[in-house]
Amino acid sequence: MKPAGLRRGVTALAAALGAALWLSACSSVPTAATLAAPVPAAWQGAAAPHGAPVQSGWWSAFGDPVLDGLVQQALAHNTDLRASAARVAEARALADVQHAAAWPTLDFGLGGQRSRSISAATGKPYVANVLQPQFQAAYEVDLWGRVASLGQAADAQLRSSQDTRDSAALSVAATTAASYINLRALDARLDVARQTLAARQSALALARSRQQRGYSSELETAQSEAEYRATAQAIPQLELAIVRQEHVLNLLTGAAPAPVPRGLPLVELEMSALPGTGLPSELLRRRPDLASAEAQLAATDAQLAAARAQLLPSLHLGATLGSISSTALSGDPFKLWSLGGSVLAPIFDGGRLQAQVRASDARRDQALAGYEKAVLTAFSEVEDQLAAVGDLGRQGQEAEAQRVALQEAVRVATNRYREGYASYLDELDAQRNLFSAQQAELQLRADRLAAQVGLYRALGGGWQPEAG
Repeated sequence: MKPAGLRRGVTALAAALGAALWLSACSSVPTAATLAAPVPAAWQGAAAPHGAPVQSGWWSAFGDPVLDGLVQQALAHNTDLRASAARVAEARALADVQHAAAWPTLDFGLGGQRSRSISAATGKPYVANVLQPQFQAAYEVDLWGRVASLGQAADAQLRSSQDTRDSAALSVAATTAASYINLRALDARLDVARQTLAARQSALALARSRQQRGYSSELETAQSEAEYRATAQAIPQLELAIVRQEHVLNLLTGAAPAPVPRGLPLVELEMSALPGTGLPSELLRRRPDLASAEAQLAATDAQLAAARAQLLPSLHLGATLGSISSTALSGDPFKLWSLGGSVLAPIFDGGRLQAQVRASDARRDQALAGYEKAVLTAFSEVEDQLAAVGDLGRQGQEAEAQRVALQEAVRVATNRYREGYASYLDELDAQRNLFSAQQAELQLRADRLAAQVGLYRALGGGWQPEAG
């Protein structure tokens, strides 16, 4: 290139870079959004526990080794968690792909050609073999941070994927614990039903004996048999519910349908201490789903910055080094090399780039709304579980007192009937009410334990974000 042409090229390149700098100064860089939803200063529940900090492995507070084993098995073999781990691996690979764009590319090419021509001097044909190897290097100068922003977006997507995996693990652990509690509740209810059925069978035998001796009527015998049949119906219903609950646990732990081992009975399952709730603001760093939503918001921020950078000129550098060798030429192969650069500035594209910026801005607003919804949902879930733990505890106390009172009522009614001071209907009603009260008390206990599990889940379950 002649000196005059070189000067003109440098002048044009400087002018393009100057215009790009001016456009960059005029562009606005998005800043991280703040949470628009208000954060409560304290929890509404007056009985909010102030116990130990939320620890990982919180399910061990039940003191049931079987439950510990089921949760560990679910965390290791649950199919949803395996899919989440694969999505994390995909996000990590995509982040590596994006970061590779910040480095120069180096390619090797090899071209060959064989041709037959006729010499103009001799008029004879000859065959020529041409071989052209070359190295090509290319690099985009990240003047406005577009490539860096895309790398930041990929990193944020990776963090969001990791936090989503942790949120799924927390959900699987809590669901496994709650399912096991429900299974032990069904076992306890089945034991009560079988004990009640045995009592009904004894009562039916007594009624038949009294009828044969003329001490009671056929009506009392029929009523006793009807109550026995009603209790017998409850047993297969509970057995079916137990089998289905076992299958739920099998699915959670990634196992084929099979019986589930049992540990402590329901009446012995009790958390050693409820977790301390802390302040509502601490929840924003304690739950993995909120961290995932926040990382997703950061990713859309970076993508918006990259979309805006596309409106500015881009600078590309290139270099080629190679040679040409031919059998038709004498001497050493020709050495070839080139260095160059290009500036590409968008002038008219029908509004495509501006539309991409608006789309990125809209996605950022969606991510912000999703983050705020996740935060409000988290606050609501904690409040719900706090209320459930307190209310179900009080209901359980009343149910226990009712069951004790009904046991006494059954004893009195039975004695009065056998002594002839009351009809069999009084004893029948007392027995029926006692059976219902026993079933309700067991279910309330299971619901209260499940609410405690739900509280651990709502508080983040001892999750800690990964360093890095």
